[in-house]
Amino acid sequence: MKKAHEVLVASRLFGGLPEEHLAEIEKIAVERQFDKGDVIFHDGDDGIGFYLIVSGSVNVYKLSSEGKEQTLHFLKEGETVGAVPVFSGKSFPANARAMSQSHLLFFDRRKFIRLITDKPALTMNILALLSMRLREFTVQVENLSLKEIPGRLAAYLLYLSDEQGGKELIRLNISKAQLANLLGTGPESLSRALGNMKGSRLIAEEGASIRLLDRSLLQELAETGKAPR
Repeated sequence: MKKAHEVLVASRLFGGLPEEHLAEIEKIAVERQFDKGDVIFHDGDDGIGFYLIVSGSVNVYKLSSEGKEQTLHFLKEGETVGAVPVFSGKSFPANARAMSQSHLLFFDRRKFIRLITDKPALTMNILALLSMRLREFTVQVENLSLKEIPGRLAAYLLYLSDEQGGKELIRLNISKAQLANLLGTGPESLSRALGNMKGSRLIAEEGASIRLLDRSLLQELAETGKAPR
């Protein structure tokens, strides 16, 4: 379980905890394997526990009454799945599906809460994680409801840059089709937005990465949510 331990140490939720706490956490972790396309949990299922991704990737999404899928998160190694409803004691508000062969650790809610009751450092990590998730949802709701596609794309690229340490050259860890779904648009609209941003010298594509050429104009576009006229 060496790989799992390394992911625990590097994760947002457990990073920085002393080894004795990590050893206790590993004892209650249950390893689970999912094939590509397997559903991990459904919208409305009881939040009986949460997951940590050891390897692979997970798509968290909602389905409309017409069956249209809207991605909420693409999660990768070291990130948690389903933590928010677990700590609020409620059901899962969305679906989760493995995007590739995935190795996850499952933590039973009752066992985990018993474990953390006398560990303030871990409790603070959980609060930080929940705050980050709330910020992500707030940004996404604002993007989808108030901004045109270029504004949504600019906001997401800046978010990725912040996530990757403020770098100008950022990695896209998802496909263009997945990015379009995340932004609530189609592949053609995304391609047009990328083309316009490249034509305006805001960004440049370098293989699977995107270089931010003019952060200040991208920030303006993200804040106004409007395409440049």
